[in-house]
Amino acid sequence: MFDPALVSMLVPILQLGGLLDSPLGQLLVVIVGIGAVVLIGRLVLRVAWRLVTIAAVIVGILLLVSMFVPGLL
Repeated sequence: MFDPALVSMLVPILQLGGLLDSPLGQLLVVIVGIGAVVLIGRLVLRVAWRLVTIAAVIVGILLLVSMFVPGLL
């Protein structure tokens, strides 16, 4: 299932489990976590900004239509 060469390269890295016990290792985990939140947030905000823009345009058009043709809406 796994390539033996890949497994033999990863085993020494996995045996260094104490890296997160140091303050720098913990800081690295926190920084990577913040980076992941920022990247996901950027994607969500990009979609949300488009939805808000589309909603504002639609409401603006409906407002103009209701001002110029009062009985239509």
